[in-house]
Amino acid sequence: MNRRSLPLLLAAALSALAMPALAGNDVTDPELPRSLTGDSPVAVQWTDPEAFSDIRLSGNRWEARRGDWVEQIARYVRQRAERELPAGSTLDVTIRDIRRAGMYEPWNGPRFDHVRIIKDHYPPRIDLDFVLRDPSGAVIAEGPRELRDMGFLNRAGSAMNSDALRYEKQLIDDWLRRDLRPAIAQR
Repeated sequence: MNRRSLPLLLAAALSALAMPALAGNDVTDPELPRSLTGDSPVAVQWTDPEAFSDIRLSGNRWEARRGDWVEQIARYVRQRAERELPAGSTLDVTIRDIRRAGMYEPWNGPRFDHVRIIKDHYPPRIDLDFVLRDPSGAVIAEGPRELRDMGFLNRAGSAMNSDALRYEKQLIDDWLRRDLRPAIAQR
């Protein structure tokens, strides 16, 4: 074996060892559930993340697939909506698409190909369907929603928040405040 091939062989071996660790962190893994489990008046499910805009248009599909960000967003929807619902009411949410704030810019060089760049022209988006029911099962509100925030970088306090999903969570908070609170208040 010559000296030049040793670094390549070592890099290939390290990559092979890292692959199983990354496999569990792939949001598109077909073995992962597509809904939250547990007893809750808020049911949240999502379509196949492989088709989400965040993965298809991210600038780095492999990096965009890493982590459990889809489930984190779903858990946040559940957590926040549970606070809003009156006793006996239910909410069903299906997340159809997510485009997280920012984008990978591989054209900035290999040192930045795994860094999500946050700029005002990469706003967060979440598309979802929901059905809100009162305690008797009657539908109070329902429909598709396209959550957008073109001014997400201009919000007070967002720069001080270190949560990687802070902009997407703000979309959810805005949606609950705009759609669910008024529908519940009318009952």
